[in-house]
Amino acid sequence: MPTVNISDLGDAFVIHFDTEGERVNAYTLASTLVGIADAAKAANAAINLGYDIEVVVEAIGPGSFRAFIRAIYKQAGNLFSSQNLKAIILSVVASFIYERTMAVNHPLTVEVRTDEVVVTSGSDRVIVPRNVYDAARLAEKNPQFVRSVGKTLQTASADRELKGIGFVAQIDSPKPDILIPQDTMRNLEVITEPDPDSRIVEEQADLQIVKAILERGARKWEFMWRGFKISAPVLDDRFYSQFFAHDITIAPGDELSVRLIIRQVRDRDTGIYANAGYEVIEVLKHRPRVRQIPLGGEGSAPELLDPGAP
Repeated sequence: MPTVNISDLGDAFVIHFDTEGERVNAYTLASTLVGIADAAKAANAAINLGYDIEVVVEAIGPGSFRAFIRAIYKQAGNLFSSQNLKAIILSVVASFIYERTMAVNHPLTVEVRTDEVVVTSGSDRVIVPRNVYDAARLAEKNPQFVRSVGKTLQTASADRELKGIGFVAQIDSPKPDILIPQDTMRNLEVITEPDPDSRIVEEQADLQIVKAILERGARKWEFMWRGFKISAPVLDDRFYSQFFAHDITIAPGDELSVRLIIRQVRDRDTGIYANAGYEVIEVLKHRPRVRQIPLGGEGSAPELLDPGAP
């Protein structure tokens, strides 16, 4: 009996695109990855209170074409969170995709055991750790999670060169025992509510200061983030109070760990969201840039940005 054990995948696995050659359409790849990342963020919001998630691509490879992805978690600075991190989000996404697609052609049989749940459809079987299965029930209450999974499968089903997709543990793992064929993805009932033309996403981000605006208000600071320069106002009154009380001193090159609001707009042709604006709503931590102190020679310390300076 073809079997997939979700516990083998963990929170870093390979998406297997079953194609004739060792390549895949760039739009199919990008949209599938974006859909899975969006689903992971929606699931994480329901499961991991006080933590943010980032989904990264670590490798690509043949067989037919493969992308290795991993989930990275960051604590969001929520001091009131009493929930421990559950590093199972990508497993939740994979198990939910299998559940949804296996139910298209055959009724599901679900056997709940103490530590695992066995989902059977026809000759296919998926074994899901109990904690992952229970977490998926929480995630599916979020319409954005279900919508993102549906969008992922719709995108894959539109690629006529793609025969199916599946999940394996490593980049060099054998072909998945269970492949989700294109016609199954095409026949899957998905949420038909259209995606909004704009949305707001919140992330925890580490921003390096390029230019600081040392007054309260909506004027935009300049930061480097993930190798790109962005502009964003800092809207955290507590941070400014600490600054004007001389509890912290800021200089270019310093790093702020923040809660960052990202305003995104959707491209109507591709359905992919692009970042259109940013706001820092809370400064979680300030890290001064490491500076060398001259020992007995000429030179002076770099100029600091301090509200008490003349």
